[in-house]
Amino acid sequence: MTAWLDTLLFGIYPYICLAVFFLGSLIRFDRDQYTWKSDSSQLLRTGSLRWGSNLFHAGVLILFFGHFVGMLTPHALYEHFMSAGAKQIMAIVVGGVAGLMGIIGLSLLLHRRLTDPRIRATSKTSDIVLLWLLWIQLALGLATIPLSAQHLDGSMMMKLAEWGQRIVTFRSGGVELLAEAGWIFKLHMFLGMSVFLIFPFTRLVHVWSGFGTLAYVLRPYQLVRARRLNLPAGHNQPGGRSSH
Repeated sequence: MTAWLDTLLFGIYPYICLAVFFLGSLIRFDRDQYTWKSDSSQLLRTGSLRWGSNLFHAGVLILFFGHFVGMLTPHALYEHFMSAGAKQIMAIVVGGVAGLMGIIGLSLLLHRRLTDPRIRATSKTSDIVLLWLLWIQLALGLATIPLSAQHLDGSMMMKLAEWGQRIVTFRSGGVELLAEAGWIFKLHMFLGMSVFLIFPFTRLVHVWSGFGTLAYVLRPYQLVRARRLNLPAGHNQPGGRSSH
């Protein structure tokens, strides 16, 4: 029964979440572009928003890219200058600090949204559910740190990373690597995948706009076209005369 459940949750469910994540985001952008934003409550009260938002976004961005690079980078690419144990310690320290930043910031945002009558009145149920879901996910991530500290050789981290790499490269055998993973690890992984599942249906889609803005800023050149309207045909021709 456990093996069947693991196969469902960690062998099939990841692909369902990824398919909904990409297709759902594309469909929402195509059909509901005006909802492709994060509804701000800054005008209602700015006090705790600044601290909460900055701490939350900084912590989550560090965690996202840390998980992305840490799990999907093959060990062979860094084993010559970093051991699995050193990577494990770095993940615990950086992940712990970023996780604390994220959960403190999110706690401020939750408190602000739930206790301010004006903000609560303008909040959608999906916004509150999403914040609680992210809070639980951050709490589970922090709860994995004591367990990770019991495997400072990086053995468990290597198995989790290999599972992620096998999933994204459509290779079999990933589920078996999770046989010795504790339930906190598995619950953290399941909830993380579920965030991707609900992503297109929540305000999280504004993340795509952030990546779009970054690409716009970093692009190497900008093409500018000048266009003049309602000018006489010979205005810009050699020898042409303006009607003004």
